[in-house]
This record gives sequence, C-alpha cells and structure tokens, in this order.
Amino acid sequence: MKKVLIINGGQNFGHSGGKYNNTIAENTLEVLKKIGNIEVKTTQVSEGFDKDEEVKKFVWADVIIYHTPIWWFQLPNGFKKYIDEVFTAGHAKGIYMSDGRNAENPEINYGTGGMLGGRKYMVTTSWNAPETAFTLPGEFFNETSVDNGPLFGFHRMNAFVSLEKMDSFHFHDVEKNANIERDMKLYREHLERVFAQELKPQPA
Repeated sequence: MKKVLIINGGQNFGHSGGKYNNTIAENTLEVLKKIGNIEVKTTQVSEGFDKDEEVKKFVWADVIIYHTPIWWFQLPNGFKKYIDEVFTAGHAKGIYMSDGRNAENPEINYGTGGMLGGRKYMVTTSWNAPETAFTLPGEFFNETSVDNGPLFGFHRMNAFVSLEKMDSFHFHDVEKNANIERDMKLYREHLERVFAQELKPQPA
C-alpha cells in the first residue's frame, strides 16, 4: 500500500478564491481512490496547520503531491509560510538533518543532508500565463519551461530533503481561457499514468 500526502496550497487572496486548486485536489483524491491500494492524508494550507503534525505527515508519506497556484512567478504567501515553518520544524525530526557538509571540507556535499530518501513528490501548478509563453521564441519566458525556470528553486528545495521528483503537471491560461473539463481529463490521465508506474511491482 502506498501512502500519499496531498497538500493544497491554494488560498483566497485578492482576485483569487482558491477554487481552481480545490478542484485539482478533489480530482487527485478521486483518482487515487479509484486506483486503490493507496492510503491518503490531506492538508489544506489555507485552513491552518500544526507544523509538527505536518512533519509527521511528510515522514509518513511515500509520495507528496503539492498543488499550488503561481502568483508573481512564485509560491503564494500562505504556501511559502507553510514550507518555511514545516521544513524548519522538521530539522532532525525526519525532514533534514543538515546541509550535508562537514567542517573538514565545506566546499562539497551541500544539499546531501536530507532525511526523506526513498520518497517521491509531484507538483501541479496553475497559471494565468498560456503554455505558449514558455514555448514560443520571443515570448515572455524565453523558451524556458516551468520546471527549469520559475520552479527551479522549488525542485532544489525538495532535492535538499532527499525527495525524488515525479513528472509535474501544469495548468495554463486558467483565468482568460480555462477549459476545466479538458484540463482535468488530461490531469487525471497523467495521474493514472504516473501511479500505474509507481505501483508496478519492482524486480527483486
């Protein structure tokens, strides 16, 4: 049985009500229940959290699924606060022990002190920006992908605590040109594919 922690980082702020990420999280839960042989815990960041309990959830989980909108090319403030507080509380308690270096040779091994080895994570993001802003020459992101551009630091953060990356999924143009039915269908297919691979028996 796989243990999955779903973290919904959406929140109500400004003109964002957090509904889109609620829909994504609901679809995630439905797909995982359909697949079966998966135990799920959830965290809705906007409803508040106990940082020590969240540390225990990270240690418990085999897979962490993050759902987050992107505001001003970064995580929303509530989700960033969650990460700062929970990861810091996880020092020497299962999330990370150190930055991995030692005083004898401090130039090497940075980022090797994580404690979540053997676990994986997946992230979804939702954007006002269309996908073409990342792919077309001359467009805003200079042909740099979400994962290699705006999410580079997020992925390094997870590597720092020894989590292994699974394939991301990014929702684009959700304000001016949303097609929720199409996008959720594509996402559910992505999730089924990723977990089919994850649940496949490993050779002895």
